[in-house]
Amino acid sequence: MATPLSESQTLAVDPVRVNGGDGTFSYNKNSYYQRLATNVVKEKIVDAITRKLNVCELSSGSNIIRLADLGCAVGSNTVNAMQDVLQVIRNKYQSESPSSKVPEFQVFFNDKTSNDFNTLFASLPEEREYFAAGVPGSFNHRLFPRSTIHFVHSSYALHWLSQVPEELLDENSTAWNKGRIHYGGAGKEVVNAYAAQFAEDIGNFLNARAEEIVSGGMMVIVMPGIPDGMPYSQLTTGIMYDFMASIFMDMAKEQLITEAQLDSFNLPIYSSSPEEMQKLVERNGCFSIEAMELANPAAWLEGPIDLKGWTMHVRAAMEGMFIEHFTVEIIDELFDRLLKMLLEFSDHVESGYREKTQLFVVLMRK
Repeated sequence: MATPLSESQTLAVDPVRVNGGDGTFSYNKNSYYQRLATNVVKEKIVDAITRKLNVCELSSGSNIIRLADLGCAVGSNTVNAMQDVLQVIRNKYQSESPSSKVPEFQVFFNDKTSNDFNTLFASLPEEREYFAAGVPGSFNHRLFPRSTIHFVHSSYALHWLSQVPEELLDENSTAWNKGRIHYGGAGKEVVNAYAAQFAEDIGNFLNARAEEIVSGGMMVIVMPGIPDGMPYSQLTTGIMYDFMASIFMDMAKEQLITEAQLDSFNLPIYSSSPEEMQKLVERNGCFSIEAMELANPAAWLEGPIDLKGWTMHVRAAMEGMFIEHFTVEIIDELFDRLLKMLLEFSDHVESGYREKTQLFVVLMRK
């Protein structure tokens, strides 16, 4: 069963932040692929709310329904997602209780303190059906008072680890990840270190939400996933991370970066299988699993991937992390070389993108 987090409990600062603002490489202008991927499960979210969420009972006390988007980033994706959820809940309430006054809605947009909340707030429509608030902080901690949130949404956020596993940076550890930047294609010790960090983070996340979500409340999670037993190196992102490592090795040979910089850099990203996630939810014990399945994030894709656009999306999401560890001078060169490699191996890249690699989870607070 879940236990409350200690008020003094802290996690390492997560260096990951998407590019703010509205410039060429901003996340606001380059989150198209994430939006298309999450649209794949849009109807599943509607179905889950319609069948499982007792909106009349949830709003009976204060006549307020509170929604939260955790790891919201910036731009229209989070705004549209919350508006869609709100409309489904409103429609259900009106259909089940047509003579009652529709409850008021409050929407909380959460992300790390480094998130560009100014750009996010500028994306909010002036005429909206809810009261909006930004909530800065790690979602691996408590963010809200106990039993106050009715619906939680999190899209493409939980795959980011709170920190890089310490063993990866220890030259004396069997999990030292020399010459690599991820666990794809690495030894089992590296994979296990990533898995252990993910399990710890999800445990903290579920413990915090168990405190905040009311009994009968719902949580919807959309994140990168992977079929049980499938090597990560077969996925499009796995291929891309291998390309990045190769590029960094070339840069080290060219003395654009040092080998020490490469060996000390690892992406804090992990993709869970449904089986793995199920065990973590069951270990927590506070939620019932209403849905847990893999979907094809590219079901909408009819032709080839726009690899230039996809590379821009990756840069918007990850550039800040690269700049923090390396230097701003190599970033253009990194992504120029990456695009060339992706185009050269486009068939291989696209085959991995069409796999069922998007995990969709619906949980109900017991």
